[in-house]
Amino acid sequence: MILPKVRDPRFITIRRGGTLTDEDHHLLALWAASCAEHVLPLFELERPDDLRPREAIEHARAWVRGEVPMMQARAAGGHAMGAARDLRGAARHAAYAAGQAGAVAHVAAHDLGAAAYAIKAARAAAPAADAEAAGRRECRWQRDQLPDTIRELVLDDQRLRNDICWSVFDC
Repeated sequence: MILPKVRDPRFITIRRGGTLTDEDHHLLALWAASCAEHVLPLFELERPDDLRPREAIEHARAWVRGEVPMMQARAAGGHAMGAARDLRGAARHAAYAAGQAGAVAHVAAHDLGAAAYAIKAARAAAPAADAEAAGRRECRWQRDQLPDTIRELVLDDQRLRNDICWSVFDC
C-alpha cells in the first residue's frame, strides 16, 4: 500500500472538498507519466509486444488534454498493472509505474506511486553494487522534471510518504 491511510486534502480536487486545482492535478498526471515513461524501456525490453504500459501513459496524457474520460485513463492504468503480474524485477516495476500514472486521473496521489515504482525499476535494472545509486539518480531526475507550481507539494508528499514508499525518495 503506497497510499496514506488518511487522504491528504492537497491531493483531492476542490470540487470534491480538497484544495487541489484541476491545473495542478493535470501537472501531477503529466509528471507521473514522465516518470513512468523514463523507465518504460525496462518493460519493453522484456515484453516488446505488450503495449498496455505505454497505452496507460498515453491515456494519462490524453486525460490531461480532455481526450479521454477519467474512467478510461484509470482502466488503462489497471491494464498496465495486469501486464506486470507475471514479471519480476525492473520490468515489473516499470509496468506498475505506468499503471500508477494512468490512475492519477482518478486519484491524484497515485503520482508518487508512478515515481516510486520508477525508482524501484531503476534500482532493479542496475548491478547490485550500483542499485542504491541508480535509485538516487532516478529520484533526482524525477525532481528535475517537476514543474515549479507543484514542486513543493510533491517534495512534501515524498517526505511524508517515504516510509510507505520503500524509502525511495531519499535522494
